[in-house]
Amino acid sequence: MTAAVLQMPSQTPLASPARPLLEVEGLAKRYGGLVAVKSIGFSVKPGEILGLIGPNGSGKSTVMKLIMGLERPNAGSVRLDGTEIAGWPSHRVARAGIGIVFQHSRPLHRQTVLENIKLALLPDNLLRLFADPGVETRARAIAERVGLGAVTERRPSTLPFADLRRMELAKAIARDPKVVLVDEPFAGLTSGEVADFSQLIWGFRDEGKAVLLVDHNVKSVAALVDRVFAMYLGERVAEGSAAEVMRNETVRRVYLGGSIETAARPQSAFSGEPLLKIENLDVLYGKAQALRGVGLHVHEGEFVSVVGLNGAGKTTLFNAISGLVAHSGSIAFAGEPLSRRTPASIARGGIVQVPESRELFGEMSVRENLDLGGQHLPKAESARQLAWLFELFPILKSRGGQMARTLSGGEQQMLTIARALMMKPRLLILDEPTLGLAPVILEQLSKALERLRQTTPITVLLGEQNVTFALPHADRVYVLEHARIVWEGSPDRFAAEAGTGYL
Repeated sequence: MTAAVLQMPSQTPLASPARPLLEVEGLAKRYGGLVAVKSIGFSVKPGEILGLIGPNGSGKSTVMKLIMGLERPNAGSVRLDGTEIAGWPSHRVARAGIGIVFQHSRPLHRQTVLENIKLALLPDNLLRLFADPGVETRARAIAERVGLGAVTERRPSTLPFADLRRMELAKAIARDPKVVLVDEPFAGLTSGEVADFSQLIWGFRDEGKAVLLVDHNVKSVAALVDRVFAMYLGERVAEGSAAEVMRNETVRRVYLGGSIETAARPQSAFSGEPLLKIENLDVLYGKAQALRGVGLHVHEGEFVSVVGLNGAGKTTLFNAISGLVAHSGSIAFAGEPLSRRTPASIARGGIVQVPESRELFGEMSVRENLDLGGQHLPKAESARQLAWLFELFPILKSRGGQMARTLSGGEQQMLTIARALMMKPRLLILDEPTLGLAPVILEQLSKALERLRQTTPITVLLGEQNVTFALPHADRVYVLEHARIVWEGSPDRFAAEAGTGYL
């Protein structure tokens, strides 16, 4: 489900004058000691679409907030059609001519679709409290343009997710902005809806508006944008056409993590019925589809990596397996369906998840967190398991009396994994274990995983964006993209086919 399969519209964009409509120079934002945005600069001309991309935490959302006036910059310039607007409040920025299409719809739920659009058409001036007679006609025309003509009298709560996104576009059109900011345009949409939305965004460009489109990755927007500006950790890493950015070594390193090594065991080592089998799994968050028709399997003792960019659906997949989110489809473990099991029952039955957010008890000591993980074990068995874990993660033994919240990020991640292993799981699920960790910690985690792989019968399902961490520990790989499994194969095949395909 990507925009990359779309055909460009037959119309050509308007000729671009010398002066851009949106100019950003030296933009910077700090939150205490954290530099979220560092000296960012770009421009967007009339009739041009610029894609602002980067993984989570790269700073792209902060840039959008700084432009829109939702945050005040510490330094830098934002000019709209030559006028400096940096630091203006958001309502003034909106009146000046910058509109935003939010990823998450923000309608007035008591009003109909038509009334929501009409409100966006009303004047801001308090001296002009009454709209002119043409407002309803214009509102209906906008509704037709975005595909809402048949639902104008319905309320937002009755609409499917795609129609809520169309209403956000309609409100932006109603304000007639010079510059349009579009946040994650295709999240939760089907391939057909992606095509429809792309046409609507091209409509902004054909009207001579400047469009800044914010997304996680290049491939989602490759067919839609004229240029791409890639960010990482608050800084610019690349700029150019989508094809140029996808080939850029820095961008590849940011998304892929560096050179790829593989060490898969032969598939002949894993036979018989899968330990975990998932078929046709769907998950909805409200009206947004987080997983669509997902199927995968994991054999006993196998290490399987699910790779995908942030927002692809990895955490949702793992939460469905652990019984934490409602879903349709089939999930079976050791031949038994999990549909009627509680999360606690699933964990006691042998599936233990290490969440991305760690979820440690911060005011309890390292030893107390570990003892909680092993509370169901007989005392002697718990002691043996604890001794083994202290060999696997020696730093935890020396930190035994220390409160968990005082540990470094890497130490907390080790403790989270060790606590899960204290439960002696049959299937261990690791959700983004490398997130935010220094290279030296990654190496320690990598060695611990390899020891698990070589010396224990445990089965591991690993979710990662960083493929250079995921692949050396994988016997098989799935690629999750926009809520769907789009690729399955060996790590060697992935290494050969990765790069632009993954981005």
